[in-house]
Amino acid sequence: MAISVTWPQVLAWRLRRQFVDPADGPDAVSVVRRLAGVQAQVASSAALAVAVRSARPDPGEIDRALWRDRDLVKTWTARGTLHLVPADELACYAAVLGSFRLWDKGSWQRGHGVTAAEVAAILDAAPKALAGRVLTREELVDGVIEVTGDGHLREALTSGWGALLKPLSFLGELCQGPPREGRVTFASPRDQVPGWPAELPSAEEAGVRLLRSFLGAHGPGTPETFDGWLYRGAGRKATLRGWFRDLTPELAEIEVDGRPMVVLAEHLDDLAATRPATGVHLLPGFDQYILAAPRDLEPLLPAEARAKVSRAAGWISPVVIHQGRVAGVWEAKEGKITVDLLEEVPAAALAAEAERVSALLR
Repeated sequence: MAISVTWPQVLAWRLRRQFVDPADGPDAVSVVRRLAGVQAQVASSAALAVAVRSARPDPGEIDRALWRDRDLVKTWTARGTLHLVPADELACYAAVLGSFRLWDKGSWQRGHGVTAAEVAAILDAAPKALAGRVLTREELVDGVIEVTGDGHLREALTSGWGALLKPLSFLGELCQGPPREGRVTFASPRDQVPGWPAELPSAEEAGVRLLRSFLGAHGPGTPETFDGWLYRGAGRKATLRGWFRDLTPELAEIEVDGRPMVVLAEHLDDLAATRPATGVHLLPGFDQYILAAPRDLEPLLPAEARAKVSRAAGWISPVVIHQGRVAGVWEAKEGKITVDLLEEVPAAALAAEAERVSALLR
């Protein structure tokens, strides 16, 4: 018989696993690894996501890990969004996301204003243009035209180029390079990532590794919750079920308020013994605690909070967490944090957390 737990227990366990309660992450790379990546479209939000989880916050740590030590990589991965991921895990993301090949579909090509021939030409030429070089977006466009000798590609590149950066990333052919005079640059993982493999792992092997990582921070889970985190529900259902099946020897069945799910067996006893959370936490916009959970998970995100959290243009607000669930949103103006609460939150605990996070924003 499967062990039964409640959502308040699960949320408290996730807060602890994700270095939120307590904030005891040993370093930026460890935090990013534990979270299965940190969404980084907004660099300040990514930096704060790491800082609020760190035992000893270090403002320069992420840049050093990206550009000096190269332990982290910034590129498009889960859900087609820009992420920080551990450098030694990027090949797994490429093996999995590259296997989906949505850009081969006519609907994708029509939606991005490119032809199949243009997509093929660009995906072939861009890695050659990047080889041994770090290029701005404009330089990469010029490099692709130089490789192909086809000046007519410039229109496709300039109109649909942003969308085509993602397939290149998914294929393991592109990541961000060191900024140049404030401008984003791109490089090949072969040049940017130490120890980049001669061949990517199989999608099956890589999928199991990503699933293990996901469950370690965001479990318990199901194929549907994993798919929502990885690719917004667009993954092949049979493939996802196969990864869960392959990981079965490491999994344990569990019921969360009556819903069948699975968790890594090594975490089962710890989860079952976890007591509901009582603390107050301020998490930044686009935080993994929110992004990796289904949008309709009422115990985490009450219906009345959804419009304040998930806003226009895909914006995910900074959130106030109390007892594991979203109790409001917050923002910082001129160094001062203001909150918009949906329920009563202990004033002293909220004030202490606001003071802590304010210090991290300076």
